[in-house]
Amino acid sequence: MSTIKAFDLKEIRRGNKALESDKTLVDSLAKASLETMTLEEKIEQLHGSKGSGDMGTEKGLYWSGENSAKGIPPFKMVDGPRGLRAGFATAFPVPMARGASFDPTLERRVGMAIGEEVAAAGGNVLLAPTVNLLRHPGWGRAQETYSEDPFHMGLMGLAFVCGAQNFVLASPKHFALNNLETTRFEVNSEIDERALHEVYLPHFRRSIVDGCAASIMSAYNKVNGTYCGENSNLLEKILRDDWGFEGFVESDWLLGTRSTAPAINAGMDIEMPAAYWFKQEKIEDSVAKGEILTETIDRNVLRVLRQKFAFGLTSQISVSKERIECEEHLSLAQEVAEKSFVLLKNEGVLPLKAIQNIALIGKLAATENLGDRGSSMVRSTHVSTPFDGIENWNGASFTFFEDAPESDVLEGFDVAVVVAGYTYQDEGEYIPTLNKESSGNDLARGGDRSSLRLPIDQEELIGAVSSRAKKTVVLLETGSSVNVYPWIDSIEALLVIWYPGCEGGKAIARTLYGEVNPSGRLPALFPKSDEQFGEWDTNAKEVKHGLFHGYRYLDCKHEKALFPFGFGLSYTEFKVKSVFVNRKKRHFSVIVAVSNQGKVDGDCVVQLYVSCLNSKVDRAKKELKGFGRLSLPANEEMNLEFEVPDSDLCFYDREAGWVLESCLYRFSIGFSSEDLPFSQTWRFEDTSWTKEA
Repeated sequence: MSTIKAFDLKEIRRGNKALESDKTLVDSLAKASLETMTLEEKIEQLHGSKGSGDMGTEKGLYWSGENSAKGIPPFKMVDGPRGLRAGFATAFPVPMARGASFDPTLERRVGMAIGEEVAAAGGNVLLAPTVNLLRHPGWGRAQETYSEDPFHMGLMGLAFVCGAQNFVLASPKHFALNNLETTRFEVNSEIDERALHEVYLPHFRRSIVDGCAASIMSAYNKVNGTYCGENSNLLEKILRDDWGFEGFVESDWLLGTRSTAPAINAGMDIEMPAAYWFKQEKIEDSVAKGEILTETIDRNVLRVLRQKFAFGLTSQISVSKERIECEEHLSLAQEVAEKSFVLLKNEGVLPLKAIQNIALIGKLAATENLGDRGSSMVRSTHVSTPFDGIENWNGASFTFFEDAPESDVLEGFDVAVVVAGYTYQDEGEYIPTLNKESSGNDLARGGDRSSLRLPIDQEELIGAVSSRAKKTVVLLETGSSVNVYPWIDSIEALLVIWYPGCEGGKAIARTLYGEVNPSGRLPALFPKSDEQFGEWDTNAKEVKHGLFHGYRYLDCKHEKALFPFGFGLSYTEFKVKSVFVNRKKRHFSVIVAVSNQGKVDGDCVVQLYVSCLNSKVDRAKKELKGFGRLSLPANEEMNLEFEVPDSDLCFYDREAGWVLESCLYRFSIGFSSEDLPFSQTWRFEDTSWTKEA
């Protein structure tokens, strides 16, 4: 029986330009270039430039640091997390949807595709991925990130960075603790050292240490009273001293920089999108007063120049514009959508049969609903809606209704398929010029959701249809978790389709009619009530971040989710047959035998959680430490191997750093955070491990 690795770091890192550059040569070229510069020329490298168009934009790209006389090209920065935000481009499913795939190898391909389209548009810095942890699913920009879990987030973000850096520089964002939209410019995130290092920074660290991300974007908010853009603990001590980051830090746009000398001294390298605090006269004045040393200016400029030489921007090879929205990328967008859909309920109604007469209901069925229209917005030449996908499905018999038909009408249909959920007006980053048609709720300062329930008109639509139809299937469009508890018992099937991208309609039809077996798993739990997540104040000016949120928080309260983290159904049935845990040098090897016991092929996501059973410090009941996706034909069996390094079992101590604690460690295997049928326990004592009976 064959065995495959759950995660292959070598494959994920393949083609990453940051790993292939000659550091000695790059450093030499950067220093030689720096020596020829005047102070004025150095300062020009530290901010966005006016260029052509407003705020230094040209064709949707933000420029910084061009010096044609010295042969130094500009950075040309562009969003974003789900596709090129310049002109028309391939709109991939939102990152939360891609997180549901639990497939870093697939995410690497997405990063490559977006990076290639950025390069084809003339850009060289991709402002992505967003790797801010989903502390609460009401966060307006939840759709831009991958997960509530730092381990899962870390592998997905790392994969995107490595893929993108086959073509351009990647810039993970927003560093750090950015997870509230409404007050993002002013909120202060209070956190202790353990929670910071164990929960809110590990995913950033993976992108930096394992992925060699070339840059990083700071956040708007404060951390422990200091704005991130001038927080030396984040930008210098942790990022550079602890992690060895060699790239540059750019500010978030407009209000990401709040000062001149404090920001530059703390490690902010580039103010974007244009100079305000980093204007020539302000920096020169600070240098003259001794507030900024010339050595500090040189330090920051070198960080910028090194990346320009490391990525070959002085002799960059052009990428054909035909690669934008090419067939390969559109096919990838469809594949990603198909692997992201999460089947949460199915009482025998799915897959549909071609002979069935279907009622397709809801305005969203015929709406191009790609998600947020803020900085992550992508425009595609063509968008396949659920209506388009079903209409073009060979043999499908359906009738479309914008609203719920009367009972006598629905009696003539075998199944009612309702498309319900949110739009960019309900959640996301709010940009007033793009939302002039919006009325009612005041969204001008952010797009957080105060409630996890659907808008009232959407719940009423589901209620009306389910009370009249023979069988009801709900397709749920959302950027993160939804409180579906009020209506889940009234329907026969629930398929979470997220914001599925430009090829979503095709993927939806193939999944509904059984050509594709749903295989997504929840990257964030669905609750029984809003209250399960604890306090949530969208207008908070002070927020305390602790060790526990999401499934870890529910574990501490001894509560169950309605649908737990990692959960998802299939059209087939998978079973863990055996688990073998073996101690290796500095890591554990966990080999899991999994079988497909059904009659159709399918993909499953096997998950590994670790518990420290008698810890002397407060720790989560269990933490995800491995996951792997397996494609299994019907009645076939395969082995999946996890490697768990000792470093992943440590807790953080302010004085001692990372500590591998002497205690019992339980390794649990299953298909969600609440479905873990197999476990094995090992004891660590002093410097040795022993297996427990």
